[in-house]
Amino acid sequence: MNTNDTRSLRTTVLKQIKPTEDERVLLSSVADELMKMVNSIALRQSIPDVSAQLVGSAARGTWISGTHDLDIFITFPEKTSREELEEHGLSIAREIARDADRSEERYAEHPYINMRYRDFDVDLVPCFRVQSPDSIKSAVDRTPFHNEFIKQNISGLEDDVLLLKQFMRGGGVYGSELRTQGFSGYLTELMVIHFGSFEKVLDGACDWKPGFVIDIMGHGSLKHKDPLVVVDPTDPKRNVAAALSLDNFSRFIDVSRSFFEKPTNGMFFPLPGLELTDPEFTERLNSRKSAILAVVFKTPDVVDDVLYPQLYKMEQATAALLEDYAFTVMKTGSWAGDDAVVLLELMTSTLPDIKKHIGPPVWVRTHAGMFKSKYEKAGDVFSMYIENGRYVVEIPRKYADAKELLGERLGMCSLGKHISASMSNEFEVLEGEGVLRLKESGFRVFLGEWV
Repeated sequence: MNTNDTRSLRTTVLKQIKPTEDERVLLSSVADELMKMVNSIALRQSIPDVSAQLVGSAARGTWISGTHDLDIFITFPEKTSREELEEHGLSIAREIARDADRSEERYAEHPYINMRYRDFDVDLVPCFRVQSPDSIKSAVDRTPFHNEFIKQNISGLEDDVLLLKQFMRGGGVYGSELRTQGFSGYLTELMVIHFGSFEKVLDGACDWKPGFVIDIMGHGSLKHKDPLVVVDPTDPKRNVAAALSLDNFSRFIDVSRSFFEKPTNGMFFPLPGLELTDPEFTERLNSRKSAILAVVFKTPDVVDDVLYPQLYKMEQATAALLEDYAFTVMKTGSWAGDDAVVLLELMTSTLPDIKKHIGPPVWVRTHAGMFKSKYEKAGDVFSMYIENGRYVVEIPRKYADAKELLGERLGMCSLGKHISASMSNEFEVLEGEGVLRLKESGFRVFLGEWV
């Protein structure tokens, strides 16, 4: 790898992702405005000892140009009860949200408000103002400590964080939400602090193996079986990388190696996926000579962090059902828009009507006798014989068609509360070119990548 090429690429990418001075001024102005509103409303509502704090990448100077996100924490004294926190925190947030373009109440460990305000995506989050991470009363109470640790250690490395975030975006592994199962913003910051630069993070990742540990503060007290273990400097019992899946851990290793083979701008800014046309899908289907099935149902009205774990669970349950009936599943995938879709690719969607069923060894007298007696009395046995010392019967297969199997048995599987409720109303199984009935643009892009 040519060092000059890397320097040139850094400069080119940073020009596209580093916030301008005007952006920084605007973000600071909006954040200050919102924090003053929190303090003013708390005073007017006679809610004592409330203060507002900007946290996250906006507070740490590690946000990418164009990503106008603000996390405003409404902090309450540690002695505040959870009921008071929720009541007063939401009361303040709701009053602020009256001036928003749109807003909605969301629920993580406790309620908060998300709103669109002056072209910014804003989260107004109540939390307890605890003295140390050992005293946290809710998960979000850690965030101010994360904020302080990064601010104290990130100086001079902000550009490297921006480059790492954009590189991870380009590789499809950025974001710790359950839909993505990738690297969080806080995790990228810790990695840059630990390794010392964007390039050194990638260089280190080239040799990672599952179980790799980063322990900046030398706590040495964390034992996890996750692919990557990053001990939280502010909370030694917590793995910051717990949300990272094995596949995304491996994808990051792969793209890091590719960077050192031939670094390109496209690694940071890949071309957007194109919608798969009907003729293109048909051509790929014919060339693969496999079978593709799609289970389609109305997407439940729940947040992504509830929906996607259930979709992944459904992928596993659907594949297990098919394999229980001797269908070979090559891969699965899921997507959600107005409708949710679970895709499956099989070696074949039809099997012979006959099934070979192997019984016990002949010399195991009791069980062998029961097996032989059962099938001698059955009226649908094609044949019975001895093979390798065991009784064998050839009987009709209960399900020879995968689409029929899913249509009749899938609803009996454990699919997750909200998906089960949606599918109890209606679902359909599409096969092969029948999948082309699904016209949503986002699905067509996903389908193109999947096949």
